[in-house]
Amino acid sequence: MPQHSKQEQEPATEEVTEVGPGVVRFQLPIQMPGLGHVNTYALLDERGAAIVDPGMPGPLTWRTLGRRLRQLGVPMRHVHTVIVTHSHPDHFGSAGRLAREAGAELVTQSAFRTFRPGRDGPDQRDAGAGPVGNPFATVPWGGRPPRPPRSRMMMFRVLRLAGQFVVPQPTTRLDDGDTIKLAGREWTALHTPGHTLDHLCLHDPEEGLLLSGDHVLPTITPHIAGMGAGPDPLSSYLSSLRRVERLENVQRVLPAHGHPFDDLAGRVKAIERHHAERLEQLRSVSGALGAATVEAYSRELFRPARWGPMAESETYAHLEHLRLAGEAERHEQGGRFVYLVAPGAGAGPAT
Repeated sequence: MPQHSKQEQEPATEEVTEVGPGVVRFQLPIQMPGLGHVNTYALLDERGAAIVDPGMPGPLTWRTLGRRLRQLGVPMRHVHTVIVTHSHPDHFGSAGRLAREAGAELVTQSAFRTFRPGRDGPDQRDAGAGPVGNPFATVPWGGRPPRPPRSRMMMFRVLRLAGQFVVPQPTTRLDDGDTIKLAGREWTALHTPGHTLDHLCLHDPEEGLLLSGDHVLPTITPHIAGMGAGPDPLSSYLSSLRRVERLENVQRVLPAHGHPFDDLAGRVKAIERHHAERLEQLRSVSGALGAATVEAYSRELFRPARWGPMAESETYAHLEHLRLAGEAERHEQGGRFVYLVAPGAGAGPAT
């Protein structure tokens, strides 16, 4: 088996493992850049199970999900709740179908918005196409929007026509601080925006568990999108990151990719350092670049294999963070934003 430098890149295994009282983890296969699996969690109680993040749409996921439920001894009809941590297809893709087949409740964060009525593809407001009335033809900073590949959009359309993809329609939307009973205990909903606007974490204070979705991952830093997560998504992300760090009694973190881990505070600090270093890189290279486009800055932050819309989107989020903190100037030039960052200003991300 090939070695992977990051846990999140590892392919899905056949293991079904108890990771907490009444909480079982198994993995579903996915094929996305930098990811080899999604962790799906079954929270067991006397009624059956709640399933968290049931993976991508399509026959491979559906067959694997069925096998895992049989391993658990949980008939699909006994799945009473389906929970989606956020609006990315490796998390919501099979949620609608599972909820329909099982007759289950479908639970999301209140801001969950993935599809427009009458459309087969992701809502472009969440996929990075920019707001209505955008003065530029593509995205605010110029260049190509980081939307899903055309092949994936076509796959969603074909799967929907074949009845293998069902647009998720939440029956319960959780606000920050709401509680929900899972595995026989009360869990608290935490709104943790930044990676997406609608990201949901769930905290079990009784057993010290945190279902962290993509908010906190063990060996990669979650993508911070420049669009669709508010005016300063990096600030939102860092604020919600520190908030989960301050939770009382988190003994084990259950992420959506990679392995469960125990040192939440250590991981939060490592992610904060990563973003502080990225902001410092922008300050350092601005002197050499002068007033430069988001694309030019992104090529200083990311290696060539990662160049493109996703890198530009995250770079834009960091540049806007600096601008809103008074550390950068932004102007329009030839239909694109150009930024000039004050070198040496500040010592890290604004809070």
